[in-house]
Amino acid sequence: MPNAANGTDGLTYEQAGVDIDAADALIARIAPAVAATRRAGSDAELGGFGGIFDLKAAGYCDPILVASTDGVGTKLKLAIEARNFSTIGQDLVAMCVNDVVVQGAEPLFFLDYYATGKLAVDDAAMVVEGIARACRDCRCALIGGETAEMPGMYAPGDFDLAGFAIGAVDRGSVLPKTDAMDEGDVLIGVASSGLHSNGFSLVRKIVERASLSLDVRAPFAQERNLGSALLTPTRLYVASALAATQAAKIKGMAHITGGGITENLPRILPANLNAQIRLGSWTVPPMFRWLSETGKVNEAEMLRTFNCGIGLIAVVAPKNVEACMSTFMKFGEETCEIGALKRRSGDPRVEYSGRFFQ
Repeated sequence: MPNAANGTDGLTYEQAGVDIDAADALIARIAPAVAATRRAGSDAELGGFGGIFDLKAAGYCDPILVASTDGVGTKLKLAIEARNFSTIGQDLVAMCVNDVVVQGAEPLFFLDYYATGKLAVDDAAMVVEGIARACRDCRCALIGGETAEMPGMYAPGDFDLAGFAIGAVDRGSVLPKTDAMDEGDVLIGVASSGLHSNGFSLVRKIVERASLSLDVRAPFAQERNLGSALLTPTRLYVASALAATQAAKIKGMAHITGGGITENLPRILPANLNAQIRLGSWTVPPMFRWLSETGKVNEAEMLRTFNCGIGLIAVVAPKNVEACMSTFMKFGEETCEIGALKRRSGDPRVEYSGRFFQ
């Protein structure tokens, strides 16, 4: 139909590359998954201009709010190349809620941002359904999000993700409790599920130099293809960490993400204490040995880039070690004592002894 204003053929938003009907179809597709994340304080319905959460209904009287935002990084490139979008939703949630829980807070609600050049409803739905499953698993309501279709901003088939988690903790229970940490406190390592969502720019470079495609058998896990092994989702520590915090009077927890143990553990330590880590006190998964050997990545670089098999570290008094480890294990986590705190005599803040690979 001619444009009444200028007599020319009029353009539509869809002709400019944005399909509102596709966005509506996505909302309808993901609505049941989002509704399944309902919890006290939120009805988890979509459609409002903002998500609403009632802290009083969630049982809090004098809460401190804890917020975190993160993405999946270049792990997305592997997921896109492998055409496997079933796991990165959990990665997105885990990277945010794990940061919240190590501060002693219960993650309460989550929002996501999905941006692409051309919306593929099936792909986007798989991602958001994964986000919803992860939210449900840690009792975190998915109360909203944004899907942005921006032609020209992304290469065909590409998209990006960001997540936002908000949690709450009673005022007196915020972690870390640095003033309570003492020399001799024990460091409990909780196993990771794999690479989680950090270091993938280096991982991709190593895979490229090895001239491997993602559909070949993983050199370190013959029962899986390489893409599936590398895309193993980030572990959700919410339920186990909250329980262990109560049972074992945990003084602090560090989420081991980009920067590895070397960069993340000092973030929770008081100025007068360093950490001593015993390499060899846990079994490093074969994936990390393969990355180290194939990429000729030295030990120090491995420890400040990857989690190397330890996704979370808890600081506890010696008398509470058993309670801490047994509580984590009740939730299916693998744990071990990996070191202790000692009086600081200078840098580095994390001192390693032993051998990385046994």
